[in-house]
Amino acid sequence: MNKLLQPAIAVAIAASCVSVSAFHPSTRLSKTFGTTTTTTTALNLTPKSKQAQTFFPFENTPSSSFQEPSSSTTSLQAQSPNEEAEDGSGGVRQLLGLKGASAETNIWKIRLQLTKPVTWVPLVWGVMCGAAASGNYHWIWNPFDPNDRDVMLGLTDASKGLVAMILSGPFLTGFCQTINDWYDRDIDAINEPYRPIPSGAISSGEVIFQIWFLLIGGLGISYGLDVWSGHEFPIVFALSVFGSFISYIYSAPPLKLKQNGWAGNFALGCSYISLPWWCGQAVFGELDRPVYFILPILYSIAGLGIAIVNDFKSIEGDRELGLESLPVAFGIDTAKYICAGSVTITQLGVALYLYSIGEPTYAAIILGLLLPQIYFQATLLLPDPVANDVKYQASSQPFFVFGILATALCVGHHDWPV
Repeated sequence: MNKLLQPAIAVAIAASCVSVSAFHPSTRLSKTFGTTTTTTTALNLTPKSKQAQTFFPFENTPSSSFQEPSSSTTSLQAQSPNEEAEDGSGGVRQLLGLKGASAETNIWKIRLQLTKPVTWVPLVWGVMCGAAASGNYHWIWNPFDPNDRDVMLGLTDASKGLVAMILSGPFLTGFCQTINDWYDRDIDAINEPYRPIPSGAISSGEVIFQIWFLLIGGLGISYGLDVWSGHEFPIVFALSVFGSFISYIYSAPPLKLKQNGWAGNFALGCSYISLPWWCGQAVFGELDRPVYFILPILYSIAGLGIAIVNDFKSIEGDRELGLESLPVAFGIDTAKYICAGSVTITQLGVALYLYSIGEPTYAAIILGLLLPQIYFQATLLLPDPVANDVKYQASSQPFFVFGILATALCVGHHDWPV
């Protein structure tokens, strides 16, 4: 039994229970009330009286539609339809950052909502997979291996792992989600006016403070992990800077990767799979072989396919707003095969690679976990990707994430040539 297998199983079960929206941080754009909005904004950190200045590195494009809501506006917006909150789950949805959240006035709960805790789960999982791939994570007391019972070493590794998860989840994913909500505030004012920013539940200044706090705090934690791990080159810090930059250009003009189906979905796949894997592996080991980059990137391509599923339900709104999601660019029928193909072919490639390096057992595990995914593609995704998107994700993703873990365990235990 591998050192990480039991806690990993527990997290996987939890991951399969949360909303599948965890893999897609962007707020989808839709046609509402017969109108559409194409306004884009840039992060402005200066007082309103000095807004001629701009936030570098991107030129400011002021929003013409968003204004800080007044108390009367906030009251009216709070009464906007929010049917999903009426089933009694609004409070939980609010804490997790899900659509249909109930109204909240506690500023700390609102801040938590902006970070969308439901989206932390894949990042935490990725860090665990990276730790497993390092082959150098130690339990506090391993009941299956008498040589792995150094309590102090286990406590140190557990602490490092926890800090890496806090870095990847609450801080850097929180940064990504908050900045995404900031740039989507005009769209949310139409589609989801009860969300914290357009409803006025949190002020612009408080949002901008949170963005900077999470970014600077995350970069500080990443550098601390480098020091703790004894890195000559601050690899965790470098990964964090890169990931934060991708988060910014994903949401912010002029690049705004989320407007392009290929670039935006692949950025999501890398952010949710490759970057946390590399972070976990760097904390406990080294990224000194090409395979340590190739395998996570392959899974990120599969992640691109998973992200496409979230675009099917938004095809009409995306088309109206000129967003080149893959269902818009290729049509639903073609996009659903791109989705299924990217998920299936990349995992087949991983299985073949593991077999080629003399790991037939792990290759068989990957194939065994792929079979139910293919079944759910054939019975849910391909017949009707719009109606079955949530059901498909909930049915298929647990097998996918266990495949990532199995691959990481194989990498961590393979006898690599010196």
